[in-house]
Amino acid sequence: MRKQLTVKKISIALLILFLVIQLFRIDKQNPPVVAEKDFLALNTASAEVQNIIKASCYDCHSNTSVYPWYTNVAPVSWWIKHHIKEGRKHLNFSEWGNYTAKKADHKLEECVEMIQEGEMPMSSYTLIHRETKLSEEESLMLVNWFSSLRKPEVEKSDDQD
Repeated sequence: MRKQLTVKKISIALLILFLVIQLFRIDKQNPPVVAEKDFLALNTASAEVQNIIKASCYDCHSNTSVYPWYTNVAPVSWWIKHHIKEGRKHLNFSEWGNYTAKKADHKLEECVEMIQEGEMPMSSYTLIHRETKLSEEESLMLVNWFSSLRKPEVEKSDDQD
């Protein structure tokens, strides 16, 4: 009897806690997008490559994030907002035009590495967004395209200055 009472009290406390945390909403406003600085505006890509990048990368790595219905439920919303914040911090395709040639080359190198190692898109993202999971063909296509944009000579000349 005592155990049932304790379980009931804990359940009620957890329910109240869950309801209270719903009061702490995330900011879903995206920073402004300057089209001329966007990665895909600055680099010519096939429609297929553009579609893959927009579908699999831009949600966390640009200022055009889309917030699905479940971002209205804490603590899931906090977790997703953290992912977007970290994603933009590491690579923001909307800010590409602000990157130096050396930084852009390094970001391209990281894109290649992350895709080759299967780290991007993140499995926690593709679990919910199955359509963003890259096939082997799509991964290879992106790796080849990102590699083709690299300018390693820029890095060498920047180091000599």
